[in-house]
Amino acid sequence: MFGALAREELTQALVELAYRQRGDAAADESAVASAVDAAVASAVDRYFLVEYTPADGADGDEAPDPEPLVTVGPVAFPALPAAADDLPHILDYPTRSVSRGALARSVEGRLRGDAARAVAAENDARIEHLLDVTYDLEAWAPVDVAEIRERLDDARSASDPETG
Repeated sequence: MFGALAREELTQALVELAYRQRGDAAADESAVASAVDAAVASAVDRYFLVEYTPADGADGDEAPDPEPLVTVGPVAFPALPAAADDLPHILDYPTRSVSRGALARSVEGRLRGDAARAVAAENDARIEHLLDVTYDLEAWAPVDVAEIRERLDDARSASDPETG
């Protein structure tokens, strides 16, 4: 729906949506913004959203954006959340196209790094999550992350007393 947004744009849109959904109820805007920032950070960590830094002019702009943009990630559902009918009206920001190939390579690189850190830390919960992400990523973009999946699966097997 929006291509890619700066984090601040996404935060402002979600704060506005929260205000509209609450109606006249007074909302502490800074508390809502803080909660939205935390939710966006969690969504990026879990690959529901991904950060994208466009190359010079690659997204149709004359100059690159100074900060990473946020766009839909491989584990996101392709539907608007409940009660988000106002989002298209709130998201009055320039539409930025996203180079799907560059985005896929960026996400693959990030996944590779996250997998290495999860394996090194023996973080079983993160390893399980990243295993799921490998399947979602291959369905989402034309990438082959079988090598990453194999490394994660080996680490999971090694930590499981029944299989390792």
